[in-house]
Amino acid sequence: MLSNQAGDEKRTSLHGHWSSRMAFILAVTGSAVGLGNIWKFPYIAGQNGGGAFVLVYLVCVVVIGMPVMMSEILIGRRGRRNPIATMELLGREEGSSSHWRVVGAMGVLAGIFILSYYSVIAGWTLAYISKSVSGSFTGASAVSVGSQFGDFVGDWKTVVFWHTIFMALCVFVVARGVERGLEQAVRFMVPALLILIFVLLGYSISTGFFLQGVAFMFTPDFDKLGWDSVLVALGQAFFTLSIGMGAVMAYGAYLPEETSINGSAAAVVSADTAIAILAGLAIFPLVFANGLDPAEGPGLVFQTLPLAFGQMPGGVFFSTIFFVLLAFAAWTSAIGLMEPGVAFMVEHYHRTRAQATIMVGGLIWFIGMGSALSFNVLSDTKFLAGTFFDNVDYLTSNIMLPLGGLLITIFAGWVMCRNSTSDELGGSGSLYKIWRVLARFIAPIGILFVLINAVA
Repeated sequence: MLSNQAGDEKRTSLHGHWSSRMAFILAVTGSAVGLGNIWKFPYIAGQNGGGAFVLVYLVCVVVIGMPVMMSEILIGRRGRRNPIATMELLGREEGSSSHWRVVGAMGVLAGIFILSYYSVIAGWTLAYISKSVSGSFTGASAVSVGSQFGDFVGDWKTVVFWHTIFMALCVFVVARGVERGLEQAVRFMVPALLILIFVLLGYSISTGFFLQGVAFMFTPDFDKLGWDSVLVALGQAFFTLSIGMGAVMAYGAYLPEETSINGSAAAVVSADTAIAILAGLAIFPLVFANGLDPAEGPGLVFQTLPLAFGQMPGGVFFSTIFFVLLAFAAWTSAIGLMEPGVAFMVEHYHRTRAQATIMVGGLIWFIGMGSALSFNVLSDTKFLAGTFFDNVDYLTSNIMLPLGGLLITIFAGWVMCRNSTSDELGGSGSLYKIWRVLARFIAPIGILFVLINAVA
């Protein structure tokens, strides 16, 4: 298989490009760092063997997550189009089939479906900024905090309102384009997110329970590290990097030729892991300081932590800081999920950037209504995996993402010729050879385990 592009003039993206390597790293880091880094990773680390789990997780990130991310970036940069057009174009160029566009379409649709329910949850973080500022949690009991959350999600008008506000924020950023919208947003929000984490971390250290938080996350307990824990680490390593949902491929299409994919991917993986660990060190000392049990997911964010903040000096300020942090993490992820669909509309249907963003944003908002109503008026309407929210979550997380990631890795490792991939990865030295072995053999097997475990 010989790529028709080899030796030819390089393509350029119709949407512009990142102004620097740092802009790209911030964008992909922003896409990767989401609510899961903050409300999931620290808890599952503590529950699955602490330091032993973290070690296994790091191995999984390096041998599976990073090769897949590099594969998706190089495909995006090689094609310089939206994920659907890129997979179709490269499929033909590499002497295979234009039907590979189905993989690109799966990524675009996965991003749309994920954002449809992610926006609903992200809207809750905006609402809780308001609650924090007003002092709603000050001195509140566990029953009171639980009732506040139950009343909030039970009011469909309020949930839809905040879902709408969050989607409007996403449309505002994406409509402005790559450099004026996406890049400016991540240049502000990703550093701000880090600053907010360090502010909370400093406060956590002052509580006197910091070492208890460290022990929860890092004390190695190999008795807890069974095969199930390895599968959890494998799944987290895959899902944490925004792989298989089109965002990384779309962002890769805007990456300048001279920028190293290897170094950029390593920087993103390092930043994503560091933020997840720092978030845990900032959060769990606050939980332990108030005699509360560690938790994960919405229970941790919208009930356990508000209760903790309500009992602490300066709780109003630090609660506000925390929910602003969550909102930024959600926002930087959301614009990445939206970009592939917008790029497709601009290229395929020749819409202006603003028109395409409004159309895609409107579609996502409409689909998201099903998830918004799943917590109230449609909470008793269940089919297959549960509510509408449960079904969309199951379809994307358990099927579309791992299947898409598997096919992307197979395409980069087996369909694309050696000249094409080595051209994008900067030569055929030892690092390239390691990537090729991981992308062709190790990563597909690992993702297959993720897919089987998720469906089973």
